[in-house]
Amino acid sequence: MLSQMERLRQEVDGRYANDEELKFFEEYVQSFPQRLSAYRRIQMTEAILIQQVQRRLRSQDPRLLHSGQQDVSGKWKRDTLRVLRYSAIAMLINDPELLQESLLFWMQTVMRAFGAQRSCEVTYRLMQEVAQQHLPRTEAALFCPILELNRSVLGDEAA
Repeated sequence: MLSQMERLRQEVDGRYANDEELKFFEEYVQSFPQRLSAYRRIQMTEAILIQQVQRRLRSQDPRLLHSGQQDVSGKWKRDTLRVLRYSAIAMLINDPELLQESLLFWMQTVMRAFGAQRSCEVTYRLMQEVAQQHLPRTEAALFCPILELNRSVLGDEAA
């Protein structure tokens, strides 16, 4: 939303915006109740979401929570929680572009440096599955594209 508003400000420079240029505002206003509900639900269930994703990740491939012989599950949890919170905000304000520019590109560099792309790939794929279990369908439809962005930027596709 903020990125779209900034583009609109630059494009209309000295004129009134037309209906097509204002359409994103209408869509945002209409979807805001679901966005707010999803944001609050994610906030209330974040510990459960993280726990379930971590459990599934560990059962799928326990090596994804290790770097060599070192258990990095604490770091995984902190990083995943940070991305989850930023993702919830991006969904609330409908601005995945801001998420990508403010966090994901930086995290991508870090994940590549540590060779953690596969862990991110699986984490955000599983996060989508878990989110769909905890969010109503309309709210999951708003949030899962953000999680897919996380997967594609931080995961194997980014390599």
